Amino acid sequence: ITLFLAASSIFFATLLAILGALGRMSSNPYFNGVASFYVSFFRGTPLLLQILFIFLALPQAGIVLPPVPTAIVALSLNYGAYMTEVFRSGIEAVPHGQVEAAQSLGMSPRTTFLRIVVPQAFRIVTPAIGNDFVAMIKDSSLVSVIGVPETLWRAQRIGQSNFKGLETLMVAAAIYWGLTIVLSIVQDRLEKRMAESDRRI
Repeated sequence: ITLFLAASSIFFATLLAILGALGRMSSNPYFNGVASFYVSFFRGTPLLLQILFIFLALPQAGIVLPPVPTAIVALSLNYGAYMTEVFRSGIEAVPHGQVEAAQSLGMSPRTTFLRIVVPQAFRIVTPAIGNDFVAMIKDSSLVSVIGVPETLWRAQRIGQSNFKGLETLMVAAAIYWGLTIVLSIVQDRLEKRMAESDRRI
């Protein structure tokens, strides 16, 4: 469940980040304003508060979400806000000469963005996305407060029922630690492979 929450949330957070980055870079004041508010609000409030707000406060407005969807929504919105700035900086890091060269070949702005800017920007932000995924694995433990049966929740319940809180929490810590080590190794290999492909280019 921990891996499912993290993988689902990073997927939706990436989509939100792309939209947020485009909004932040838009000359349209409405799009820019909405994106700026989204980033400011979700970066400026604690993730735990956001989880509790969605789970406990929204039902008063008639919006009721089960624990697992609540966890995915909260994690996606929170990490999407942080990743928005990552994507924006990645897009802006693509040399403008690349865009000018594409336009000189007759590419439309949309084609230029999709075929020239996006692939290069994605390569730039991939390490940051990997770091966020590792961090999300750990932050997913916060959703235990609303009853999502992930690693920490199970450790607490088993520890309480058997009066062995120390042992179960140490096991939970080892699981989180092991997951982050594995993901960090995967990220390092991915970055090395991307660096080798850049050198070949």
